[in-house]
Amino acid sequence: MRGWTTSLLRSLPLLRTQSAGLTPRKGDRVVVAMSGGVDSSVTAKLLADQDYDLSAIFMRNWDTRDESGTDQGCEWKKDWEDVQGVCRMLGIRCQMVDLSREYWTRVFEPALELWESGSTPNPDIWCNREVKFGALFDRLTEKDSWLATGHYADKKWALPPLSVSNLFAYGRFPPRPQLRRPVDRSKDQTYYLSAIPESSLARALFPLAPYKKTEVREMAQKWSLPTATRDESMGICFVGEKRKFDDFISQYIPPKPGRIVDLESGKTLGRHDGLYSYTVGQNARIKGMPQKMHVARKDPKENIIYVVPGSDHPALFCNSIVVDKWKWIWDDTPPSGIDDEGFRGRVQYRHRMMDVPGTIQRLDEGRMRITFQKPQSSVATGQVAAMWHRDWCLGCGIIVDTERHAAS
Repeated sequence: MRGWTTSLLRSLPLLRTQSAGLTPRKGDRVVVAMSGGVDSSVTAKLLADQDYDLSAIFMRNWDTRDESGTDQGCEWKKDWEDVQGVCRMLGIRCQMVDLSREYWTRVFEPALELWESGSTPNPDIWCNREVKFGALFDRLTEKDSWLATGHYADKKWALPPLSVSNLFAYGRFPPRPQLRRPVDRSKDQTYYLSAIPESSLARALFPLAPYKKTEVREMAQKWSLPTATRDESMGICFVGEKRKFDDFISQYIPPKPGRIVDLESGKTLGRHDGLYSYTVGQNARIKGMPQKMHVARKDPKENIIYVVPGSDHPALFCNSIVVDKWKWIWDDTPPSGIDDEGFRGRVQYRHRMMDVPGTIQRLDEGRMRITFQKPQSSVATGQVAAMWHRDWCLGCGIIVDTERHAAS
């Protein structure tokens, strides 16, 4: 393990990207993905000040006609108007591309299956992998050499560990992209990008990497961008903040009422409309209880939600997790040690959390076990667990099981 990191981080330092031709040069075609928010607007302005062949693209990922049969009152129209306004001001061309079908089949339907089974998916991670850095890349022509986004993330280039396979495959040791954390850790979005493939990361640009959110707002106001005072969008992209999640999801998953049970006593405390209505660790909001009851686990087979008193109950904690469909961003170059003593790194299993120490070990093809240095609370199946070496994101997978005892 130490040899792997030493050879990479000491003997093979990060490359000087401009001299190596690993960043856009004068006249290169750059497409900026714009959402109508302040972050992507400032991204476009920063790139417009460079001598690139710059254009913008707006992705329409959610079709409200699937719900109501009409586009009236749809949020995407306001977003598209804001994108056009910014592009007119900056003098760059823009277009809208409809990726709602790809979003439905690659992101939303798999998420529905997880919700229905009682798990808690993270659609925004798979939207980045399957749509923005997947389907959108497929739509770009060969001349569209770079895709820029307003994510708070960073990318650096480094040489891979020395290996005979690299030498035979390429005849040299080619530089490879690393997904890194940005300057503003409070807005860090590398977790949401942890599933994108290396081929897409290589062509990605993250101009906001060196800036804090406050600086981005200040730049937008200084440049009088139309989106300078726009509120930040939150929540799942197809639900947003204005609609209740349960009301929305019930349009696609039939209600399946079941019991809410006290894990300690076995007593039924209430009823639920579907396992998707609750997330592990959340306050179950059961009336008449002497203290708050929190969701400890779900039983899809019996359709039961188990709850425990307090937010520090032992049943809310786990020592390790099993992660399926694991993908390293450098897919052919996993860190050493994962088949033996494990690779020690930093783990993140929710967006708004500080990463924690953990060790990852291979179980079998595509499955890993991550053992935490200290027990962790409120870990939900279906969520994504991602691994870092310091500020370098290595890859991620989907949590399929939590273990409350130290792995043997």
